[in-house]
Parts: sequence; C-alpha cells; structure tokens
Amino acid sequence: MVLTTVSFHSAGVPVAAHLYTPDTPASGPRPALVVGHPGTGVKEQTSGTYARLMAERGFVTLAFDAAHQGESGGLPRGLEDPAQRVEDFKAAVSWLTARDGVDADRIGLLGICASGSYSLAATGSDRRVKAVATVSTAEPARQFRFGADGTQDPAVFQALLDAAAAARSTAARGEDPGAMTMFPQTVQEARALGGEHGAEGFEYYCTARGGHERSAKTLAWESIDRMALHDAFHAVPLIGPRPVLQVIGERAVTAWMALEAHRRTTGPAEIHWIEGASHVDLYDKKQYVDLAVDRLTEFFTTHLTAEPRLLPARPVSAQPV
Repeated sequence: MVLTTVSFHSAGVPVAAHLYTPDTPASGPRPALVVGHPGTGVKEQTSGTYARLMAERGFVTLAFDAAHQGESGGLPRGLEDPAQRVEDFKAAVSWLTARDGVDADRIGLLGICASGSYSLAATGSDRRVKAVATVSTAEPARQFRFGADGTQDPAVFQALLDAAAAARSTAARGEDPGAMTMFPQTVQEARALGGEHGAEGFEYYCTARGGHERSAKTLAWESIDRMALHDAFHAVPLIGPRPVLQVIGERAVTAWMALEAHRRTTGPAEIHWIEGASHVDLYDKKQYVDLAVDRLTEFFTTHLTAEPRLLPARPVSAQPV
C-alpha cells in the first residue's frame, strides 16, 4: 500500500488529503472509496485507519480533511458547515474520477460518525456514487439539538443559538468572537457532562490514544446556526436504488440516528451491528474495527462492480439485546 499526499478544491477551498493505493498488481482501473472523518477529527485519525485497511483489501481510498479544518484551507478555522462538508465529498469524487488507475464508474463513499450523515447526503444528490457505507453514523445537527442519546433538554441548543448570535454581533464590531470549546479539561468532567459517551470521546481525542495536534478542540460559533438549518438525512430517500450499509456498535448511544436514516431509505439498506462495541470503539479498537472492515469489504466488493448487484433484502434490524 502506497500513501501519497494530494489536494483538491471544494467550492474554492483547498482540501488536503491522503491517497492510499494498493501495491498489488491490478488488471485494470480499481474501485475507489472516499473516506470522511468524524466531527473535529482529521485524516490522520480514524478515517485514515479505515482508508488504509480498505486499501489493503484492494480499493483506492482517499481520506481528506474537511474544509476549514485540519490541513485544509478555509476561514474561519474550525467551521463545521454541513453544506460545505457535503460538497467536500462531491469534490473528492470529482477528483477521483480524473485519477489514473481509478474506475470512475466504481466509486463509493465511506463516512465515519459525522461524515456518516454527510456521506449519505452527498450520495443522495450525486449519482456518480454507486454505494455508500457508514460507521457509527451521527448527524451533528441532530446531536447538537437533541444530544448524543437524543434526550437533551431543548433549552441547551437554544442557549447555543443565543451564544452564536452574540458571537456574530461581536464579530460585526470588529472584536474577536472566540470559539466554542468542544472538550472539558478532564475525563471526569467529560463523563459528568456526557456520560460514558462523553468520556470515550475525550479519551480518544484528548489523550495519546487517538489525539492529534490538528484535530479541532474548538468550533467557530457560526457552526451552530448553520447546523440549525440543516438536515443531512433529507436526501436519504434519493439514494435508492443504490445500496446503503450502516455499521453500528450495539452499545452506541448514537444508534438512534442511524435507525432514523435507515427508516428513510427507499432502496436496499442494512444495519450491521458490532457486538459489544460503543460508538467510539469503532474508531480504533482493533477487535471491533476488524469486524467492521470485514463487512465493509464484503459490501463494497459486491456493489462496486460494473453492474452492481443489489442487496437481496432491506432488513430493518433490531438492536441486539
């Protein structure tokens, strides 16, 4: 497997990416995957892990930093703009279609966490994408509005909207509006604020386990009101008849979002549960990631063909007990 640093433009913003190419012989152009990272993540973290593992299984893969984040360009820094995030996926597809060694008719999307929802939206509106899969699907707009587990008091998001509005007024006066802090100072604080899901996120992003110097620890305040207007699942019905696979940990408190997206599908769709795994476990824990990659490999091998074969059924899986 060969890693190459590349770049492309997304709505005029330069996007930094890593291209992973299998080093085994091929009889012709290969199928390719665009791999998107979780919210606040960068391409060197879990999206890079999945891109490398899928490249080892014969796919050309492209892991990128979202515009305004990581090594990509764009101001303000740390902006989470759902529309731009969807555009990033489409721009990555465009770049791959012109790449030697890539079969432009066999391109799929793989989104992790926040990119799971954005990859679904991109697929719904981009017919060049032949299949889409997600891992630990989450939609930032829903998570900010309703909390990771869907039970958050609506007053929390109203307060965030107030803060975002105040930040815009501060910026209009030529003053620094600051940014929204994404993580507390300690894992204990993270657990108190967000339960085990919050603690696991802190342990991944803020410790040696998975932390990276370029992963976002703050978000630009205008991210909040942009997310208030967006529903990444709106385009899910447009995906059919192309196939959808969502890989979810059975202990993921965010699973309700994947189930909501699944209910909106109109074509072949499957939820594949990983026994014992939480949302964040699927970022980097080998015993769970390997199981996810096995199923992803089966899915994309089946459907990224010249004449894609559809899934035989559309199971609405019940979460295992």
